[in-house]
Formats: sequence, C-alpha cells, structure tokens
Amino acid sequence: MEKEPLRNVSVRSTKSKVISAAFATAAMAFCNVVTANDTPDDATQALPAPHPFEAQYRLAIRGWPNANITHTLSNEGLHWLSDMSFSVAVARGQERSRFVLDDTTTRSLLYSSSYSLFGVGDSYQLNEGDISSLDRQTALFDLSRRAGHESCTESAPCNIEFVDHRGRDEHFLYYVNEPGTIRVPAGEFNANRVTLIDGEKPDRHLQINFHPQWPGLILSAEYQKEGRRQTQLTMTQFNPTGGDAP
Repeated sequence: MEKEPLRNVSVRSTKSKVISAAFATAAMAFCNVVTANDTPDDATQALPAPHPFEAQYRLAIRGWPNANITHTLSNEGLHWLSDMSFSVAVARGQERSRFVLDDTTTRSLLYSSSYSLFGVGDSYQLNEGDISSLDRQTALFDLSRRAGHESCTESAPCNIEFVDHRGRDEHFLYYVNEPGTIRVPAGEFNANRVTLIDGEKPDRHLQINFHPQWPGLILSAEYQKEGRRQTQLTMTQFNPTGGDAP
C-alpha cells in the first residue's frame, strides 16, 4: 500500500526537475520570468518592434535525452501570443502568454501552462490580475527587446522582477555583455548577450543570446550551476512569418 504514494512522490520530483530544466533554458524557468525595473537610457526611444516567427530549438538536458522545442510569436490583432512547447520520450510541456505592448512597455494579459511526465501532469493559468509584473513568456520577449538599450553591466547589474508559473514573486539581476556574432545550426547571427544571476545563489547563472532585431528570438542559451553546464539550448531552424529572415 505504501509503494504507490512513494512512486507518485518520486515521479513528481523527477517531473519537476525535468520540466524546470527544460524551461530553465528555453523560457527562463531558472528564474522563471523577468521584467526590468530600469528604463532605456533614452526613455523616448522606441524599442525594436516585434515580428511574427516560428523557431525550432534543440535542448540538451544533463542526464536526459535531448528535447525539441517549438517557439512561435504571432500577432492576434491588438495583442501578441508567445507559445512554447517541448517534448522528449517521457515528457511534454507547453506554455502560452498573451500580451500587449507600446514603444517602451509590455503588459501581460493571460498565461497558461501544462506539463506531464510518465502520465503525471499539472496545469496552471494566470489572469492579468494574478500577474504583478510579467509572466515568463512575456518577460522573455520583454527582456530580449530591452537588451542593449539599458546600462546594465556586470559591475552594476539591473534589478529584475518576475512571477513564476504559480504567480509567486521573485527577483534576480541581469547584465548585458558586449554584442557579437554567434553560429548555431540555423545559421550565423548578430547577438545581444545577456547574463541572469540568482542573487541568493550566485553559483548559478543563465546566459542567453538574443537576436537584436527579432524580439523573443533565442539564438542560444546555457544554464550553469557551480561552473558546470546543466542545460543548453540552440536554434536549429528559423522561419519568419510575413517577412525576411535576419
């Protein structure tokens, strides 16, 4: 009679680790979601405009088989939709966020997510009133849009605030490295390099390379713990919708 409850605890613990690892790199589940407290140096300067796209990523999780991730950004009239899903042999996950934006700000409208591992699953939904800052899909877009437009350095990082998939408030730090170019299976691209740090766990950090003209588009990302890579994300395909590739 005791085996089944113990199995459920084990499966849930394993599921939590796998799902967190997957979205840690793909959608910043390491720090869940972010939104910068700081504003651009020139508050009147418009940030890059979004463009619809579909991207494919390969996610390598230490100790697990590689996963394929599909990430789409689409316009739905007055708002935008970011949708990210992944799958491996024993696990699946998806999360969506609807948001609105203007030249300098982004606001979450609705967030939903669902995950399953070995048939054990969870689902979550946050309405606008549940989100004190930004949800993690919207924040991924917002951070990539702001990167390179703020004075966030390693010696003077920016404070960031976010809520996780349950709506719990968190905060982290981030800074922007020198821009450069990066080669991934999808091609060679210019990149804005961002490093996120857990202030309470400085041995853990997440490095993300964003494309400067395509907000939300991840070129690559790597999550490290105690100097050791735990997960790695690389873009394998990129398909712009209604426009030319960068």
